[in-house]
Amino acid sequence: MDTNPAHSRRIRIGISLGDPRGIGPEVTFKALAHPGIAEAAEFLLIGPASIVPDGLSWPLEVVGSGETRSELTSPATAGRVAGQAIERGVSLALAGKIDALVTAPIDKAAFHAGGWHFPGHTEMLQALTDAADVGMLMAAERTALGAPLRVLLATTHLALRDVPAAMTTELLVRQTTLLYRALQKWWAIDEPRIALCAFNPHASDNGLFGDEEARVMTPAVEALRSAGVPLVGPIPADTVFRRSISGEFHAVIAPYHDVGMAPFKTVAFGGGVNVTLGLPFPRTSPDHGTAIEIAGRGIADPASMVEAIQLAIRLTGRKDGVR
Repeated sequence: MDTNPAHSRRIRIGISLGDPRGIGPEVTFKALAHPGIAEAAEFLLIGPASIVPDGLSWPLEVVGSGETRSELTSPATAGRVAGQAIERGVSLALAGKIDALVTAPIDKAAFHAGGWHFPGHTEMLQALTDAADVGMLMAAERTALGAPLRVLLATTHLALRDVPAAMTTELLVRQTTLLYRALQKWWAIDEPRIALCAFNPHASDNGLFGDEEARVMTPAVEALRSAGVPLVGPIPADTVFRRSISGEFHAVIAPYHDVGMAPFKTVAFGGGVNVTLGLPFPRTSPDHGTAIEIAGRGIADPASMVEAIQLAIRLTGRKDGVR
């Protein structure tokens, strides 16, 4: 008999509402009305009270100081409140009051203006949880080509000129290890197959177009294989993603942001999910931004938020071995 109370109660998902000037609140409310979502878990919204419509049935964890809708049009105020919602969500997750955190989009300029000095969600979540390593995984369990595509960005929001110095053998080993363990623990894949995307065209063609493959990547592959992680590569960027979608790999390690995001959003835009690896709880987010230019018009597509919520529920159900 299973006596673990976590296995008998419903999953609890916290959703931070993001920048109140953007589409985060709208896509959240629409997603919660999506067929099947309401019955799948309990939900706790986290944000300022003034952006929640009257009659909404979900409980609200209020942040801020009672700002009115008008006051929340200020970028600095909106950014401050958005950061407070993330902070509160992490606190609730660490206390076991929610099982996973879904975060609606923030505006990075407003976020900084509001006093939060982090490049984005991922770095803030790492700081708040004291996580040794975190990874930014873009996951689409369904794509335009049908099969899943999962892409871990080994380096994230960096200028391209800064990537070669940041992409070290040690970084690739740590990021791949995070991904391998997450695929086993959260996706229940016993023996994950992971590919390393090359840095240079044609994987440098034996040194004709750079040396990162031989100098940085191959040592990482060898170290990981010695540790029991069967990483394959480096494989040229123009073939590795298609090979993954064809089922050869469960995930791909991309050396820098756009080489991973360009193919990912081509086949999964609107249905992709940002998953933070390395945290003590699952965190997911839609793959789009705040779209402030269309906020308040009622036309925002909630598809990616629906996917983010559904994946958070799925990962939460598996994180402790529950199937």
